Amino acid sequence: MNRNKEEFREEFRLLGLRIAYHRKKLGLTQEQLADELGCSWSFLSQLEANSSKRIHAPSLLLLFRMAKLFGIPVSKLFED
Repeated sequence: MNRNKEEFREEFRLLGLRIAYHRKKLGLTQEQLADELGCSWSFLSQLEANSSKRIHAPSLLLLFRMAKLFGIPVSKLFED
């Protein structure tokens, strides 16, 4: 089974929107959240947008860190 990220482009886009929502809910800038998570601001920006040709996928570790910081179960990052 040869699948790539392109098949899930819409899911990655929605994940980025949910991350941006929770970040803004906490009143954090992308730079502040990136510092808290230990990732680069540019990666976080691309992750939230996910509108370019290249799809950016976070690691599970990064998703768990985000959920903990946001005070939500990690599953909330995938729910409508």
